[in-house]
Amino acid sequence: MSEKRSYPRHVTTEAGEIEFRLMSRSDEQAVLDFARALPVHDLLFLPRNISEPKVLSAWIAEIERGAITSLIAVRNARVVGCGTLVRDPHSWSPHVGEIRMVVSKEVRGQGVGRALSQETFALALSAGLDKLTVQMTVDQRAAIALFESLGFRAEGLLRDQVRDVEGKKHDIVVFGHDVARFQAQLEAYGVPSAVE
Repeated sequence: MSEKRSYPRHVTTEAGEIEFRLMSRSDEQAVLDFARALPVHDLLFLPRNISEPKVLSAWIAEIERGAITSLIAVRNARVVGCGTLVRDPHSWSPHVGEIRMVVSKEVRGQGVGRALSQETFALALSAGLDKLTVQMTVDQRAAIALFESLGFRAEGLLRDQVRDVEGKKHDIVVFGHDVARFQAQLEAYGVPSAVE
């Protein structure tokens, strides 16, 4: 599956209509406002603190360079979620992508996270990746359940991997998904475009 996905896309959730669109430099302030409204604990699984302007600016530079693809979820002209696909074609793992996702507390439990994760997963399928990974703190139970429902399975635990602003250490769990096997199963059942 290598066809390019097109945006914007609209989905209806319990939180109302959500627009998914590719993040660009023009979204920088809106994404910064979104990130700053998130509890710090929700950002611990990310490699850097996206509520810092210089980190966000570097993130957008990576999007412009083509190393990262980020979708934002917008409701009523406000960013309420972000799903990112990170891949490095020059690494030893060019076939692997990492999904990073954060959703505003105001829309959690209303289908926005599920729709965003499915859209990010579909983006990964269209990129032709063989494997996906996702990381989160072990206490993010709703996120763990969501990714397990998409077929991700725990592959590793990184003890004391991140430290919050108060100095407390947290474990990170790493989940993986064999995209190639999933795609083969879809094709075997005659539904290769099930995620469109």
